[in-house]
Amino acid sequence: MRKVHRKVVSFLSLWLLFEQAHSYLYDNRYAGDKVVRIVPENEEAVKTLKALSEQFKVDLWQPGSISYISKGAFVDVRVSRSTSKILLPYLQQANIQYTFLISDLQKAVEKQSGWRLSRNRRSLSEYSYEIYHSLEEIQRWMHHLNKSHSDLVHMFSVGKSYEGRPLFVLKLGKRSRVYKKAVWMDCGIHAREWIGPAFCQWFVKEVLQTYQTDPAMRRMLKQLYFYIMPIFNVDGYQFSWTHDRFWRKTRSNNSGFHCHGVDANRNWKVKWCDEGASIHPCDDTYCGPLPESEPEVKAVAHFLRKHRKQIKAYLSFHAYAQMLLYPYSYKYATIPNFSCVESAAFNAVNALQSVYGIRYRYGPASSTLYVSSGSSMDWAYKNGIPYAFAFELRDTGHFGFLLPETLIKPTCTETMLAVKNITMHLLKKCQ
Repeated sequence: MRKVHRKVVSFLSLWLLFEQAHSYLYDNRYAGDKVVRIVPENEEAVKTLKALSEQFKVDLWQPGSISYISKGAFVDVRVSRSTSKILLPYLQQANIQYTFLISDLQKAVEKQSGWRLSRNRRSLSEYSYEIYHSLEEIQRWMHHLNKSHSDLVHMFSVGKSYEGRPLFVLKLGKRSRVYKKAVWMDCGIHAREWIGPAFCQWFVKEVLQTYQTDPAMRRMLKQLYFYIMPIFNVDGYQFSWTHDRFWRKTRSNNSGFHCHGVDANRNWKVKWCDEGASIHPCDDTYCGPLPESEPEVKAVAHFLRKHRKQIKAYLSFHAYAQMLLYPYSYKYATIPNFSCVESAAFNAVNALQSVYGIRYRYGPASSTLYVSSGSSMDWAYKNGIPYAFAFELRDTGHFGFLLPETLIKPTCTETMLAVKNITMHLLKKCQ
């Protein structure tokens, strides 16, 4: 009986410790917060919603900036417990329709990641691609692959982040010839979009597991190199795990302001700080004090410039909206090689849809999503990379940035087909 008693006491102690940690995930900062979808049906509603968003400094999930709010387009917004008591009655009074996407954000966050506080670290041989991983785990995984698959994988750093973290990249491919075309892929340019880094890892896993049995994969690895950057915004991603699950920007200091960071996808030297970017350091779309002010952007831009004759495709992975976008973002205009890029996008979204029936919209970013300046995709295209795409992965708002781990596998499986399709398009002469 004493042994049983000790086991019960031990179990209860562990359970209480877990519950205590679980209750204070991110210091309980999202308790009572809600995510609301609002659809302004006329210009008066648009004007009202913009004014309210500015007044209450709400966290816009979609679109990324107040300036993008438009008639008939949905707006997903996170509102605090105190703000919702004022904002929601005001919306009702103004006859502006809204629905709840997430009624208690703290519970939703805990459901996605709270158990991880008590997770035992597994060995890299048991590495799961169907859960979200911390920065430390991902970097350990990269080091492991560099050693265990040295015939196909080469790991290197393109520089250091603002907080001094290495910016690691994996180079994948058979060293079959001196010069080969290449594909660049980056994930996690926005910290809170965790499905991006999950896909970059999934892609590497699929390449290593199937290149011997899949003729298409074998051809890709023989004729191309892949540069994979699983986490672009390493400081922001780390911060999204430890302090603020919905952090978007980098973590640089903004002189004279209490707020940190720059939107790393508004900091590139292409129509920098024009429409769709903010000059205010506390805004989520802040363009920074100068183009390439962020060391992360500067380092990647330097690498891409150095290898631009070799790199034929630039792919960047974001969330959420279920879209495949290509240039231009900063203006409404048709790119010179439109027919080739449009054909690649059309085939990619069809391949993606063939797996689970998930539909992706595709087209120029400016007209398909919204106008934005200083984006990495536009910069890559303007710097001579002919195929430049940005994926907005699952979903369309039901989970938003909290896409459950159960959806990692289906999301990555379908996206893998789209990426393979684009890559195979590179190996053919565009008709």
